[in-house]
Amino acid sequence: MELTLLGTGTPEGLPRPDCPCAACATALGPRARAATALLIDGTLLLDLTPGAAFAAARAGRSLGGVRQVLLSHPHDGPAVEVPAGLPQPGRVPDGRELALLTGHRVRALALDAPGTGYEVVGPEGTRLLYLPPGAAPAGLAEVRAPYEMVVLDVTGRPDALARLRSVGAVGPTTDVVAVHLDHDVPPGPELDRRLAAAGARAVPDGTTLEVGVYEDVPDVPRRTLVLGGARSGKSVEAERRLEAFPDVLYVATGGTRGGDTEWARRVAVHRERRPGSWRTAETCDLVPLLTDAADGAPLLVDCLSLWLTYAMDEVGAWDDAEWAGGGEKALRERVAELVGAVRRTRRTVVAVSNEVGSGIVPATASGRRYRDELGRLNAAFAGECEHVLLVVAGQALALRG
Repeated sequence: MELTLLGTGTPEGLPRPDCPCAACATALGPRARAATALLIDGTLLLDLTPGAAFAAARAGRSLGGVRQVLLSHPHDGPAVEVPAGLPQPGRVPDGRELALLTGHRVRALALDAPGTGYEVVGPEGTRLLYLPPGAAPAGLAEVRAPYEMVVLDVTGRPDALARLRSVGAVGPTTDVVAVHLDHDVPPGPELDRRLAAAGARAVPDGTTLEVGVYEDVPDVPRRTLVLGGARSGKSVEAERRLEAFPDVLYVATGGTRGGDTEWARRVAVHRERRPGSWRTAETCDLVPLLTDAADGAPLLVDCLSLWLTYAMDEVGAWDDAEWAGGGEKALRERVAELVGAVRRTRRTVVAVSNEVGSGIVPATASGRRYRDELGRLNAAFAGECEHVLLVVAGQALALRG
């Protein structure tokens, strides 16, 4: 089954008309995107958009062989003119299946937002799923096998991808293609990086793909360390890397700090930002979580700097005499145990830590000790990670991977 993406942007397109934002200003040339429309085997058109005939011509395709046009979402504004020779657009009721004379079968999926998702099965049996912008499947049951290709709004609804993964509709070999791309993510390398973290990719308008051909599927890294200063956006970046995956275990190492209202507000902000399907564990006992084979859910550890504070408290590292009398050796052993568990883990892990060694030198010996030990911990942990990121002013810089 052959898929040509006539457009890959939102209904407004990218750049948006009259939008002065930085993303729209750089969405030029091959980074510009028309409204999303899919042409399947030259016979089935999913979503009719303005200029569809010209888009097809630019892609080296023709709409002359289209026998069915289906709409997936409400179209605002004036009605789109139907090019001469095309059938009138329609929509398949939720749960119903449409059989085409070409051998394609189209089944409509119910969504949690206005619109319709379409499962398309080609004459040879390959399966493609297409979802409209801002929508996720509703009431999905376990599927017999993953789709060969899924085309959906990855940046706007990463939880839709998480739902598909949770029921087996998306597997390691599924080609996840992002469409309905908007100006909320800068085009170019930043878009590619964010999509790769979710196991997805974007392609330029006019690209033709062969459904079922396994290629260019990004490998999601097993271990990632996200570094950054205070309020740099490091926690948001870490959460973003797992929001397209189900059943994430969020490991909070900071505790509740009873009576500290300012800390309670910080914790509440973090909780409200997480997807509802995530679970939370408040603990600094990380090694059992990394080695537990019974629960393969991804881990998000926020953060290693608070874990280090706990570990230094436990070994008496703040007192010079205790530090010299065995505290330093005990801390080294704890760090080595943690790093060894990261090396051996089979789980997907994203960890957050503070980068504190680039600023003012602490005035106290204990402060300098903490700074030095955190630098050592970050370096050792990073050495076991496929991806290492440094977040500065909300911008993620790849140090590795």
